[in-house]
Amino acid sequence: MSGRTKAFAAVDLGASSGRVMVGRVGRDLLDLTEVQRFPNRPCRLPEGLRWDILALYSGILDGLRAAGPVDSVGVDSWAVDYGLLDADGNLLGPPVHYRDSRTEGVAERVWEKIPSERLYAETGVQYAPFNTLYQLVAAQGTAQLAAARRLLLIPDLITYWLTGEQGTEVTNASTTQLIDPRTGGWAPGVAEAVGVDLGLFAPLRRPGDPAGTLLPHVREYIGASAPVPVTAVGSHDTASAVAGVPAGRGERYAYICTGTWSLAGLELEAPVLTEASRAANFTNELGVDGTVRYLRNIMGLWLLQECMRAWGESDVVGLLRKAAEAPGLRSVVDASDTAFLAPDRMPERIAEACRSTGQPVPSTRGETTRCILDSLALAHRRAIDEAQRLADHPVDVVYMVGGAARNALLCRLTADACGLPVVAGPVEAAALGNVLVQARAYGLVEDRAAMRELLARTQPSRRYEPSGDRAAWDAAARRIEA
Repeated sequence: MSGRTKAFAAVDLGASSGRVMVGRVGRDLLDLTEVQRFPNRPCRLPEGLRWDILALYSGILDGLRAAGPVDSVGVDSWAVDYGLLDADGNLLGPPVHYRDSRTEGVAERVWEKIPSERLYAETGVQYAPFNTLYQLVAAQGTAQLAAARRLLLIPDLITYWLTGEQGTEVTNASTTQLIDPRTGGWAPGVAEAVGVDLGLFAPLRRPGDPAGTLLPHVREYIGASAPVPVTAVGSHDTASAVAGVPAGRGERYAYICTGTWSLAGLELEAPVLTEASRAANFTNELGVDGTVRYLRNIMGLWLLQECMRAWGESDVVGLLRKAAEAPGLRSVVDASDTAFLAPDRMPERIAEACRSTGQPVPSTRGETTRCILDSLALAHRRAIDEAQRLADHPVDVVYMVGGAARNALLCRLTADACGLPVVAGPVEAAALGNVLVQARAYGLVEDRAAMRELLARTQPSRRYEPSGDRAAWDAAARRIEA
């Protein structure tokens, strides 16, 4: 690799905020700067919960303008949601939010057409009520779906607006429950069984593929004087975050990608499609270079975010301090339970879950916060323990990346619960993974291992060694597994 340095813009959209970051990459350089951050606030319309996709796109354009000259742009976002386009390529309406209630009861209708066992054997995707497959079945019979001529997942929709070119990036497509993880292509038998037209989807792209260049009016708005390429990255933010894990060559590791959700699991070379894996509700989603993200979805910091919204509280540092002072493992809840999926009344729902399992009900904000953090650590432990067993893939260390990597209490609790060292950082793993896939496409990084070596050399991290007695965690687990 030469001494060249290039700049790459990473558009990274999360469930609660979006950001545009600029990464500068060279032989021993990986420098990331945030140039624009903007809120992601869904709208509750008469027809249901919707994403404010126009506000997000405006934030992206302003961010690209603030970024200055870059050599390429890559886009990643959350999974499963999509926009529908008409025959002229115009958006038919704001994309439906995955927390919308329209998919309630839809899974049972789907399983009447294709048993859940076959669905898992062919797609490897865990059951979640908001999977794209269930969203599309819920939309059947609507005027909007009838008028649609193209479906674009959220990062592909943004890329289309930036470039005028349509594609379906495969790491995000693998969350739709319409992809065969063994081949990396569509699963036509599944689509046919439930009446989904695969012709709605644009051709598949893979991380590193060219995705067009910025349209002239976009270039004019952001002040770009020359053509700016857009490069496909791991467009599911978790795929980019896993690419941003700074693991060493040959290291046996698990990862936890944290934020609104916690995604805990392993990076594998092949999917695990056994009945035991289905029963444990693990998912097989595609990663960079055809790898498999074998993981479980856990509610994550959504639980705390919703409590803080209900309390009108903005001082997260103060809450964490109070949580550290509260008794540990006094009360825990199942942080993988879909009962916590919907917004509103989160403190009351946590209290109800504690009461129903015969545990003390948290009486202060500090106690509720400690309950959430203990519960997340317990869910992290359970997911990593089960992933190792189901995949026959033991690990020696856990990498925690994303927003919670700066939450020292949660990192320490996770190390204690798992009985394994936790290496925390980088916080902006998704943006870094996004940047590095672009950098590799431009010849600045040789391969995935070299990407991770560069991360380890340039990005700060903190290691937490396990302490305490795992028996206390075993006892806490039994309270919610009974």
